[in-house]
Amino acid sequence: MPKKRIGKVNRTTTETDISIVFEPDRPGQIEVDTTLPFLNHMLNLMAFHGGFSLQVTARGDIEVDYHHLIEDIGICLGQAIKGAAADGTGIRRYGSAKIPMDEALAEVVIDVSGRPYLVYRIRHRGDRLRDLPVSLFEDFFRALSNHAMLTLHILVHYGRDLHHIYEAVFKAFGIALSQALEVVSTQRPSTKGTL
Repeated sequence: MPKKRIGKVNRTTTETDISIVFEPDRPGQIEVDTTLPFLNHMLNLMAFHGGFSLQVTARGDIEVDYHHLIEDIGICLGQAIKGAAADGTGIRRYGSAKIPMDEALAEVVIDVSGRPYLVYRIRHRGDRLRDLPVSLFEDFFRALSNHAMLTLHILVHYGRDLHHIYEAVFKAFGIALSQALEVVSTQRPSTKGTL
């Protein structure tokens, strides 16, 4: 029987207190409480459509700003993904998804490469969803990419409604991540023999 893959992270700073459990092979166990309703919604969508289990409990100094909490959740989720992927033996490595949400179309492409890099092509960066600056999602995905050690391209081809744009992005990310982490062999997916 293959070894159970799981990534667990607990991180406490003077600004945030975050606990994350990520299980790519066990769908359906999703519990997200970040104190930010829109982020809760996005992480729930990501896990549901990705078909993995995710538990997130996060608190932060949101009376100051949302930046610390959102970026630190990205850090911790990236570390949890890296922990679950371990040395990458057997994974597909690459994943991609193109997801529509009404008038919006988002594409996410992932390489679990050991080389963090983010390409982020989304307009409306200065806009807000209620009081949440959507520019913080770039910080979230950059932190995630850096700490998961993956190459991540996020492209929004078009879209008008911010909710639809980010819903398409998070769904596409979940699906692409699930593909990339799928175990398909017993080899490490690199001609170098290591990721």
